[in-house]
Amino acid sequence: MTKILITSALPYVNGVKHLGNLIGSLLPADVHARFRRQTGDDVLFICATDEHGTPAELGAIEAGQDIREFCDAQHAIQADIYRRFALSFDHFGRTSAPHNHALTQHFYRRLDAAGLIEARSSRQVWSPADRRVLPDRYVLGTCPHCGDGWIGARRSVRPLRHAA
Repeated sequence: MTKILITSALPYVNGVKHLGNLIGSLLPADVHARFRRQTGDDVLFICATDEHGTPAELGAIEAGQDIREFCDAQHAIQADIYRRFALSFDHFGRTSAPHNHALTQHFYRRLDAAGLIEARSSRQVWSPADRRVLPDRYVLGTCPHCGDGWIGARRSVRPLRHAA
């Protein structure tokens, strides 16, 4: 019996997904998991809502909630949708779960001990008003170095070419 781990792209927690998300990512993984189980393989099919990063922050701001409250509500909604579509997850979790943080740290330590982690520096845009580095979706204006315009719309953004 072959042991198989199956997952799909983790759906961002910011808002209910449309049918295209289900068809393009979750459903193919589910079909594969079901097929492998029918052939006798030992399958672990897992997925989770991705609760880290700018999409969660923007969704919470739009909803007028703090990030934890927003993620709690959105995870429950998405888990219910996937349950009603009868996806065959063995586990549908959250990237914010303590056991996920511990597992991520475990993999980091193993990779670092093997010399596979490399420190790098990158220039980023700092906001004195917010006292933090800004995600690219928050950056509006013109580059003082090259004059390139930055389009920092809330949903679609061109990547920064230069950091001030």
